[in-house]
Amino acid sequence: MEGVAATRGMKTVKDMVLSMAVIGIGAWGLYLFIPDEDSGDERPREISYRAELVTAERAAPYALMAPRGLDEEWRATSVYYRGQSDHGAVWHLGFVDPDVEYAAVEQSDGDPRKFVAKVTHQAADTGETVTVDGEEWARYEGPKYDALVLTEPGVTTVVTGTAPFARLTELADALEPQRSDDPDPSPGGDEQAANEPAAGTEES
Repeated sequence: MEGVAATRGMKTVKDMVLSMAVIGIGAWGLYLFIPDEDSGDERPREISYRAELVTAERAAPYALMAPRGLDEEWRATSVYYRGQSDHGAVWHLGFVDPDVEYAAVEQSDGDPRKFVAKVTHQAADTGETVTVDGEEWARYEGPKYDALVLTEPGVTTVVTGTAPFARLTELADALEPQRSDDPDPSPGGDEQAANEPAAGTEES
């Protein structure tokens, strides 16, 4: 009987190991096929960000930047404003470009060095600049994201992502300071959107 019990015990352990292996393989398969916003593999779900922008604009201590006049093939995919964070008040607006590469607008009134390092995934200043609409943006390059960085009194604006510099420059060139009474700045937005009700923003 002891031998039978031992055999059953070993079989139970073996079955558990096999079950865990199957679950692990299934989870890995799901991970491989779930689209990532900045992976460029699949086009993420498009969002409208005007309501968040209107609400955040009223609370932010600096002028929030959002693009106007981008080609409709640019798609907004993520947005949030945090009035308090490790990097001060932060504004984030993420996109995929026409080639399905990730690009984002990031702003903060916190320490520029720490903020840029975080949102660019440790990209480094190349010492070069790019002139965008009469302003000099610092050019950063990194193993994951490249970036254009504009440092001004009270706010740092970063355009960063997997998109090539030509696309990052296109996004930076389209940026304008936003006001709550502006029409919808989203790609393809129109004047009618100005009458939409505002929604809450994410706080942490």
